Amino acid sequence: MSVSADTIVAIATPAGRGGLGVVRLSGPQALAIGQALTGVAALRPRHAHFAHFRDAEGAVLDEVVATAFPAPRSATAEDVVEITAHGSPVLLAALVAAAQARGARLAEPGEFTRRAFLNGRIDLTQAEAVRDLIDAHTLFQARTAARQMQGSVAAALRPLHRRYTELIARLEAGIDFADDDVTVAADGWISAEIAAVGAAVEPLLSSFQRGRTVREGVSVAIVGRPNVGKSSLFNRLLASERAIVTAEAGTTRDLVAEPMDWEGVPVRLVDTAGLRDPKGEAERLGIQKSWEAAADAHLVLAIFDRSQPLSGDDHALLRQVRDWPLVLVVANKCDLPAGAGPEATLPEAALPISARTGAGLAELRAAVRQMVAPDVSEGAEFITNARHAQHLAAAAAHLQHAGAAAQAGLPHEMLLVDLYDGLHELDAITGQTTVEDILGVIFSTFCIGK
Repeated sequence: MSVSADTIVAIATPAGRGGLGVVRLSGPQALAIGQALTGVAALRPRHAHFAHFRDAEGAVLDEVVATAFPAPRSATAEDVVEITAHGSPVLLAALVAAAQARGARLAEPGEFTRRAFLNGRIDLTQAEAVRDLIDAHTLFQARTAARQMQGSVAAALRPLHRRYTELIARLEAGIDFADDDVTVAADGWISAEIAAVGAAVEPLLSSFQRGRTVREGVSVAIVGRPNVGKSSLFNRLLASERAIVTAEAGTTRDLVAEPMDWEGVPVRLVDTAGLRDPKGEAERLGIQKSWEAAADAHLVLAIFDRSQPLSGDDHALLRQVRDWPLVLVVANKCDLPAGAGPEATLPEAALPISARTGAGLAELRAAVRQMVAPDVSEGAEFITNARHAQHLAAAAAHLQHAGAAAQAGLPHEMLLVDLYDGLHELDAITGQTTVEDILGVIFSTFCIGK
């Protein structure tokens, strides 16, 4: 795989109007084109140059700031020039067109980051982390992506890769010295070492479940009979009057869903219609959607009115939640006196809250965070990318096959076939061994200016 010799250009800031916009150039002609666009005779490395961008007739179109980053100390390891102008789409498009007229071509999606990878500036996991950082919806996601941009995934793989290659080297040496009747590795050691390498893969692979939660988020559905405070809790958690709240039962007829940051985990919070015998076709359809939302959710918040005795609808819901995998029973309206009689009793684990006053909301947030992401904490390392997990799973399968072959006493040449295949899977994570098709899929999801 080789890097194109073209000089590329693109707008590196989001589409639309803004206070400032950045046009980025990368390639062998970046410095010359940047100087021509700004009229600066010589762009000093990493120095901001105030300049003017002019049209073909020489009239000033904008005041700009140009910064040059000569190779190899740049984002792409090529000559890079960034020109900051006012964020008018017309001006930025004119800058790009002027660069193209001087020999640059428009960059493809993700081509700047792709060049950084192909030039050895970053590995493939770091390149993918760039996209994850841009797509982050929570600060926790951003911190995780930032660590991966610094090479945390490659660092976690490094000891495993070293041990794996040492195992292969010992087996290769055994084959090379076979004619000299020299025993390089006993069969028992080979089996134990294959098992040890496989055991080292397992924690990384199993961490993907936590990583997927951080990267993709979870769905949390609020269910309960009418007027127990579902919409009030929904609005309180969002800190916004998103759902209509009235004293009339059955106000919510359809699902209302909003994304939110729940203690660092991205959550899709869903408010549902009250569960009861429907009073019409519209309400029946809304209740059907409520059950579907509960079935699809990662976690269900089953809400009950603590100030009233439990109704038949409440008891029906309590029976239903026993079959759901992840449910948190919530006793709302704890700011009011508890309902009288034995029927007011809720499960001991029910969490008392008040959607009206906010009492118990901190405990609710902590309880939900613990239920949906119990092992996810600041600074923890885990696999967040499905592609990485697929390669780890394939490597684990090859190791298992090699272990079975070793136990069966097959020749070392047979073991090495699986071991090399497994090592190839590990290398594909960081991009040490990869193909154009894989790169095309990965970088096509980037924006043009990255």
